[in-house]
Amino acid sequence: MYQLHSVLEADSVRIGTLKLCEVRLINNASYTWLILVPQRADIREIYQLSECDQQQLMQECSEVSKQIQQLTRAEKMNVAAFGNMVPQLHLHIIARHSHDPAWPQPIWLNLQSKPYSETVLQEKVKQLQGYLKIEVI
Repeated sequence: MYQLHSVLEADSVRIGTLKLCEVRLINNASYTWLILVPQRADIREIYQLSECDQQQLMQECSEVSKQIQQLTRAEKMNVAAFGNMVPQLHLHIIARHSHDPAWPQPIWLNLQSKPYSETVLQEKVKQLQGYLKIEVI
């Protein structure tokens, strides 16, 4: 049974679900930073997904990246699956701009944690739900 890893739950807010993935917003106002978590149990790597789920993951990743790029007018979309700290498979989708705190380096080299205020966080979640047309359950 799928269960979200406690670190991902603590660091992010649920936006909603797509066909395969739970979509979450990382609580760091320095970046528009989403994660996609396939709703499958005990999966650490993309190759562990069924072929159908692998294709669905790439489709969802591509569509969310495209939508976030259009929304934020990002200069570059960073997409990655690391899992060094959290073993549960999840993809990071991060809108990058030349004015962001870490540009042009990876954000992990200058990870300034700046949590959203509760009001701004709720507004951002609603904006993303509407823009991405994500099912909220």
